[in-house]
Amino acid sequence: MTRTLVLNANPKPQSLCRAMAERYAAAAAARHEVQLLHLSDLDFEPNLAQGYDSDSSLEPDLQAFQVQLQWMEHLVIVTPVWWGGVPARFKGLLDRTLLPDFAFRYDAGKTWPEQLLRGRSSELIVTLDTPAWWYRWAQGRPIHTQLQRTVLGFVGIRNRRTRYFGPVIKSDLATRQRWLRTVDQLAA
Repeated sequence: MTRTLVLNANPKPQSLCRAMAERYAAAAAARHEVQLLHLSDLDFEPNLAQGYDSDSSLEPDLQAFQVQLQWMEHLVIVTPVWWGGVPARFKGLLDRTLLPDFAFRYDAGKTWPEQLLRGRSSELIVTLDTPAWWYRWAQGRPIHTQLQRTVLGFVGIRNRRTRYFGPVIKSDLATRQRWLRTVDQLAA
């Protein structure tokens, strides 16, 4: 039984991402211990205004998210593509919580940081308004690169799989239902 955190990283309270995250969590709960988190439910300031130059206290929702990150063994991120990347509020969640001495630590004399969330895995479920093949091959899949290599990989979380769904903007109900059944299969 794997401790799984499903994060709906769409800041909108109602979305296809929300439906996918809820379906994934429900399907995974049959075999795993699951927690579901909706970005839209969190109350926090997303701007890391001073970078890491000053110690900013974390709001209770961010403290709770850090506890969930330490608890989980597998992280499922369900996110839309907005302007080629992740929504700003989701980026703010990462900026504010994946902090030095929590997610990584630089040691004197070493080039690479110690990965403090090492040993965990992730999977990405990405919705987009362009065809998935276009996003991958013509646009270079920036979310995959950003999350897998420069965020999750940096702190020690190894991405196992990325799945794209799109174009959402032209999808009909039957297509969305098919996508939700695919999410059920991913969770199983």
